[in-house]
Amino acid sequence: MKTVVVAIGGNAILHAGEEATLENQMRNLRETCTHLARMIRSGYNMVLTHGNGPQVGDILLQNEIARESIPSMPLDVCVAESQGQIGYMIQSALTEALAVERVRKVVVCVLTRVVVDPDDPGFEKPTKPIGPYYTEEEVEAAKKARGWEFILDLKRGGYRRVVASPRPIGIVECGFIRRLVLGGVDQAEVVIASGGGGIPVIAKDGHYVGVEAVVDKDLAAAVLANRIKEKLFIMLTDVDSVYMDYSSKKPRPIKEIQLSELERLYDGGQFPSGSMGPKVEAAMMFLRNGGERVIITSPGKLEAALKGEAGTHILP
Repeated sequence: MKTVVVAIGGNAILHAGEEATLENQMRNLRETCTHLARMIRSGYNMVLTHGNGPQVGDILLQNEIARESIPSMPLDVCVAESQGQIGYMIQSALTEALAVERVRKVVVCVLTRVVVDPDDPGFEKPTKPIGPYYTEEEVEAAKKARGWEFILDLKRGGYRRVVASPRPIGIVECGFIRRLVLGGVDQAEVVIASGGGGIPVIAKDGHYVGVEAVVDKDLAAAVLANRIKEKLFIMLTDVDSVYMDYSSKKPRPIKEIQLSELERLYDGGQFPSGSMGPKVEAAMMFLRNGGERVIITSPGKLEAALKGEAGTHILP
């Protein structure tokens, strides 16, 4: 039995510049799920994770527009809403694709809580931009009324709220997810879990409490993969491979690389935080904690990457 955790990027759901309509998102997901269904048909049992940036941003904007008449929900609840929304869309698209491949699997979505440390330094200095853009006057009002923090986006000439982005340290539902995906020869579930980095929670007084934060989706996917003792971790993004000197005139694709060499390149600044950095960091985390292989590629190259003919392959 072959098992895998696959993390799909936001471009698999919504391309840059596209309006966030259901039709646009389903069209993109159907394309991505075609490749995932073929992988499942070839014999893989899968846990699928996903991003949620545009979707949770829209939910926050809806909160803002309606807050005079409808109570706003905290950020952890908004992340949960986006998990349900995107999980439903993936269920629909992947079920269609599996039917075309004549694969009898049930696609299930697990509302997933990701544990973070309440003393994580990320809480002291929020850095993750979320939600709509604000004017300077709106910023001052929100700071006084809600204690929010903001940064100025010079490209768009507006302010955005920033929230904490603590590192994930655990997955509350990992045992249940492991039982679903490692069900044996007749295992029938394709599992969607830890969407959007998971619902951030802290342990307090014997139970879990949601917090105002956003967890990086790739780091959360790596923690999930380690906690269910997965050996293969695939991240699908909008480029076919990881590149050295990506912003130069002659970027060089990395076909296969050992963890130690990747760490050297990462420490040397090859992978900026605004592009491939989080994926490389997630790959290193996964391999340091027992993983055996990471593949980073685009959805269209997935089948070729599984044969070793495309993508970036990272080994311990």
